[in-house]
Amino acid sequence: MKKGIIHTYREYLPVTDQTPVISLQEGGTPLIHAKNLSAQLKSPLSVYLKCEGMNPSGSFKDRGMTLAVSKALEKGAKAVMCASTGNTSASAAAYAAKSGIKCVVIIPEGNIALGKLSQALVHGAQVISIKGNFDDALRIAREVTGGFPIELVNSINPYRIEGQKTGAFEICDQLGKAPDYHVLPVGNAGNITAYWKGYKEYRDKGRIKELPVMLGFQSAGAAPIVLGKVVKNPRTIATAIRIGNPAGWKQAEEARDESKGLIDSVTDDEIIEAYKLLAKSEGVFCEPASAAAVAGIIKKDREGYFGSERKTAVAVLTGHGLKDPDRAIGVSELPVSLAANVETIAQAIGF
Repeated sequence: MKKGIIHTYREYLPVTDQTPVISLQEGGTPLIHAKNLSAQLKSPLSVYLKCEGMNPSGSFKDRGMTLAVSKALEKGAKAVMCASTGNTSASAAAYAAKSGIKCVVIIPEGNIALGKLSQALVHGAQVISIKGNFDDALRIAREVTGGFPIELVNSINPYRIEGQKTGAFEICDQLGKAPDYHVLPVGNAGNITAYWKGYKEYRDKGRIKELPVMLGFQSAGAAPIVLGKVVKNPRTIATAIRIGNPAGWKQAEEARDESKGLIDSVTDDEIIEAYKLLAKSEGVFCEPASAAAVAGIIKKDREGYFGSERKTAVAVLTGHGLKDPDRAIGVSELPVSLAANVETIAQAIGF
């Protein structure tokens, strides 16, 4: 039975007996071997999918949120607040509801998937839409929380990173070692920082011997780290990584450089290709931003990046596909209405 990441990895986390643990039994997500995807690659790369969409609110954010909200309560905060393009708001609202404190969410107008917005609303969060992008929303959230007893629970909150690093622990526990490559989408850049921190801590404790190469992928229309400059009007179908000025920019570059990895970009077309491939060949439904990691693997494989030696890669699928159902419908063939008889149906399905 799952008991949540604080209980499972307590020795690695900044909690005490005085910390009121708020948990929805997050963590323990599946690590699935992508056999069909791996077989399609030119290189002998064995790809695994860390399905973070199986967390309680449907994304990896729950790992950090259980710790951030628990520590906010310990501190005596009266409310939590976040800026969000969706997943953070859903997670913050769920954990705030569990803890009994108020949650306020600042969202960029028109730039949040309805599946995610519905979660924040149903959990009782106060959602405020502003005229601007995510970076504007985060600026406002930082200013507000700086003057009131409200805890900011975006990834700049150090407890978020502490909780999210447990994903690296789980991968090592599931594989029995660290993968050769750890691949993930990069938006606000907290996750690449967190996973790298987790791998290093596991190595320092003697739980693993080698560290992975960290590979991060941004959307081409929202790729400030790749371009080396702020993107004022980021554009991509992958709303979760539609961020032009990541809060974790510096730390992400450090993780990239220390691991001898890279941060590259993939186009929206490449993201959709990977998104559909995962659903149709692996039975795994993730949100578009998650598919950026797999799109990155496919891109680098075509470039010959992975070489000819047999290696392993873990791609983190950060959120469930039901977060953005409109996207799935938009790229799929819609059902047709036929007469209700056996002959018509058999003909339609090719029999």
